[in-house]
Amino acid sequence: QVQLAESGGRLVQAGGSLRLSCAASGRALSNYALGWFRQAPGKGREFVARISRSGGITYYADYVKGRFTISRDNAKNTMYLQMNSLKYEDTAVYYCAARGRTGSINTRYDIDFWGQGTQVTVSS
Repeated sequence: QVQLAESGGRLVQAGGSLRLSCAASGRALSNYALGWFRQAPGKGREFVARISRSGGITYYADYVKGRFTISRDNAKNTMYLQMNSLKYEDTAVYYCAARGRTGSINTRYDIDFWGQGTQVTVSS
């Protein structure tokens, strides 16, 4: 099994930038398709972005497209989420997620392993 640990969340002003990291341990990250999800207070956990095992294919939810960039460094066993032009509505706990089975990540039901989450708060 792989263990995931997010970091980098903090309070930031609207329009600002933030980079989240997801460090893996226990197994090589290259074995997994990866993604980022988020959950705002009172809402369900929603898909943000995904990246293929090699890092060559990425996909974003419409509400972050053009502002967020997902990447991974398999040699460092780490995934990233660069967030630019942050909005108040981006405030949420952000989770990194891994899928070991074949197939891609689309919803939270596609995930095999979760990190513990990191809080991102955007002030308006």
